Amino acid sequence: MNLILVYLLTINLLTFFSFILDKKRSRKGQWRISEKQLLFLSLIGGSLGGFVAMVLARHKTKKLKFIVGVPLLLLVNIYVFYQVITRYIL
Repeated sequence: MNLILVYLLTINLLTFFSFILDKKRSRKGQWRISEKQLLFLSLIGGSLGGFVAMVLARHKTKKLKFIVGVPLLLLVNIYVFYQVITRYIL
């Protein structure tokens, strides 16, 4: 259980800071983190961090694949981790 929590915390922090860094780079006209990478991080468990960063930084809020995709991935992540916890841990 502790390993799962450490993973979730780590991937969500990584995703959050990736979204924030991408926002900063977009303002400066610098090299950006690809949308594919941001969505992948959300897919593998970082959707909560991505969603929070989207809201706080107002980043990717006009792109349909993010305004629909990240919340949808959050629901999928919640379901998957619930299944893992209830089947293999509890």
